[in-house]
Amino acid sequence: MAQHKSAKVRIRRNARAATINHARLSRIRTFVKAVEEAIAAGKKTDALAALKKVMPELTRGANKGVIHKKTASRKLSRLSARIKKLAA
Repeated sequence: MAQHKSAKVRIRRNARAATINHARLSRIRTFVKAVEEAIAAGKKTDALAALKKVMPELTRGANKGVIHKKTASRKLSRLSARIKKLAA
């Protein structure tokens, strides 16, 4: 158990950050899942609309440090490539 005041504050701060980061990651996954479901259903317009919602979420997650910048970029690239393959 932490003894110093600064260490106790740090524990509280880390717990708060972990909660926020978990919520952000969960939100990103939810948005990505919506795109994947639209792709699986073969609905290109719905998938494109969902992709537009995913883009800022992934970017924000990368900027906040929840996920790596290149991971976000890779996910966006792969999702858009899968949407592109769908028949119009």
